[in-house]
Amino acid sequence: MRNEMLWAGMLIVNFLAILFAYVRFGRIGLYIWIPISTILANIQVVMLVDLFGFGTTLGNILYAGGFLVTDILAENYGREYAKRAVKIGFFSLIVMTVIMQIAVNFTPSDVEEGILTFNGVKRIFDFMPRIVIASLISYWVSQTHDIWAYEKWRERFSEKKHIWIRNNMSTMVSQLIDNSLFTIIAFWGVYPKEVLLEIFITTYFMKFIVAVFDTPFVYIASHLKSKKKIREVEI
Repeated sequence: MRNEMLWAGMLIVNFLAILFAYVRFGRIGLYIWIPISTILANIQVVMLVDLFGFGTTLGNILYAGGFLVTDILAENYGREYAKRAVKIGFFSLIVMTVIMQIAVNFTPSDVEEGILTFNGVKRIFDFMPRIVIASLISYWVSQTHDIWAYEKWRERFSEKKHIWIRNNMSTMVSQLIDNSLFTIIAFWGVYPKEVLLEIFITTYFMKFIVAVFDTPFVYIASHLKSKKKIREVEI
């Protein structure tokens, strides 16, 4: 149960951090969170762990948190602000990949501890280009769909009490699109097909849980915005 407890703890920390960033810095705080979540998610996704008796990759909490951010932006500010967040995430992934590919091609010093550390980081980022290509494609397609679907559901159910419908319907379908594209592009030929299928099912299940649990935070963010409790920081 240790992994499950850590996973639940990371889920809570992720959502509370997003809410804190929003309250403290307004929509700028949400924009700040996007590169944090996308970069860390793409590092964690190479970590295969057992959760609830199944093998799955980490990173699903942080990555799914990006959908919470765009849903808050779409709900409180509109579609264009949400689309801006997607562009920021896209840009951060490209820059991370380019810079880290340059970094891992340096020659490490002769210090043994330094070599071990360098090679450990290199092993992660040597695999990163494929991960990032998968992320860029799945991220752009799924997030674009999420913003579009959120607006479509808002047009149909505009009342505040129906936030849960547009939040869950847009996110869960978008997560399915994201998970399908990412798993095939990132891991096809890397893991046996049985493991690949298990990763796909369990990862989507985890993201589904995250999507369900992030709904109250969309309501909280909407309530705080309506009560003028958000400190909008202008840069």
